[in-house]
Amino acid sequence: MPTAELAVCQSATTTCAHQPPCPPSGAVDHGAARVVASHPEQGWNLLCNGVIVFEDTGELMPDCRVVDPRRGPARMRALEEPGPTPDGGPGSDAHRPSPDCA
Repeated sequence: MPTAELAVCQSATTTCAHQPPCPPSGAVDHGAARVVASHPEQGWNLLCNGVIVFEDTGELMPDCRVVDPRRGPARMRALEEPGPTPDGGPGSDAHRPSPDCA
């Protein structure tokens, strides 16, 4: 890692002066830390514990580790068979074979 990047990452680790203190960057609830710098026009916030949180839920930790965005499962639209139509057109029961037909 280049020296400039390392210096930026290490300088982001600061001690929280809030009471109660913000959770550290390694804690499960690290996202509950206070925002100390907000840049909504760029899509990110700097938290008190040095974590940079992006609007897509990705994170850059103070030690320069990248946390991928948390995304839900892809939405899938169910393929449905068209139901009967009142005019007897395609999809109506008039075009389906009778169950007693062999």
